Amino acid sequence: MKSLIVYCSSHGTTEKAVRFLSESLEGKVLAVDLKRDKEKFDLSNFDTVIIGGSIHAGNIQRKIKQFIRNNLETLLEKDVGLFLCCMYDGETAIEQFNNAFPQELRKNSAAMGLFGGEFLISEMNFLEKQIVKKVSGATIDQSNLDYEAIKEFASKLNNIKSLV
Repeated sequence: MKSLIVYCSSHGTTEKAVRFLSESLEGKVLAVDLKRDKEKFDLSNFDTVIIGGSIHAGNIQRKIKQFIRNNLETLLEKDVGLFLCCMYDGETAIEQFNNAFPQELRKNSAAMGLFGGEFLISEMNFLEKQIVKKVSGATIDQSNLDYEAIKEFASKLNNIKSLV
């Protein structure tokens, strides 16, 4: 079985989650950062497509939204996993997740995950630091990346693959 992970990472948190997820998935995995990688791929070559990103100013990255919009019909025919990295939990995280991914895709997904997040203040530019400080009060690097949630997400996808 072959899996494709399509993601965007601004400061490295989503990339870190994707690395851990890739190691936890069975079979071959190709991870593509839509923001940085220029690698071309054909969705028809993959059994599973995993899509994820992070929240900035309340929204997932534009390239993720564009990828979903451009490939929705194909994605609805695949085993799909959706994940989000964000600093919130509970209802706020669920609301951000629901805003990030269209309902049609969420209803069709085999796995959904909230992986926690990080404020990597040391990686941010001045404006980003000011926004994070105003919104959260954070002035130093903080992490609540949830490796257990990533393992559970991978397990759901691995179980689907083992049934095929």
